[in-house]
Amino acid sequence: MLALTILPRVVRERAPAELLRFESAYERIGIPALAIQVATGLLLAHRMVPDPRRWLAFDDPVARLIGVKLLLLAITAAFAVDARLRVIPNLTVETLGSLAWHIVPVTVISVLFVVIGVSFRTGWFF
Repeated sequence: MLALTILPRVVRERAPAELLRFESAYERIGIPALAIQVATGLLLAHRMVPDPRRWLAFDDPVARLIGVKLLLLAITAAFAVDARLRVIPNLTVETLGSLAWHIVPVTVISVLFVVIGVSFRTGWFF
């Protein structure tokens, strides 16, 4: 929703205040959701492959999917931390592009999460 509806309007109208309003309301949900996503991601990885050393063993199809999901999770968390600590506090019309370069990849990564998650059930990438 953010990348496809709010961000284009904010960039077009050059109105970072609208994006800050959205972020302040969303932050109460988004930050705890990210923390839950990290915790449950690690628990799921441990449930499916109990040995954490095997999570990045790309010779096993299940471990490969877990490794990809953990990589996507780490990238998402890095974007979130960088946006929250560096970009959003200094958001101006001039820095809207920097925030867009955080929002768009996180949206793409979210779609990849779904694709990889479905592949656990369907065996697409086995």
